[in-house]
Amino acid sequence: MRQRKHPEQGYRTCLGVLRLAKPFGRDRLDAACARALTINAHTYSSLHSILKNGLDRQPRTRATDEPAITHPNIRGAGYFH
Repeated sequence: MRQRKHPEQGYRTCLGVLRLAKPFGRDRLDAACARALTINAHTYSSLHSILKNGLDRQPRTRATDEPAITHPNIRGAGYFH
């Protein structure tokens, strides 16, 4: 609500988020909110997208320090220094 220019806009967003519990259930909404907070997605549309695509049910994978693929043509960050 603090990110909105007018408090009424944030209030309406909160009502929309709470209304998502009706079609998706409270447990899924809680899981989606936790996931949205970890990825800094603070909008109604982001939360609705998480629920619609079932991302709240999937475990979140952590990024690794290793490259996504290994190939001889990939030089890496140390090459350019």
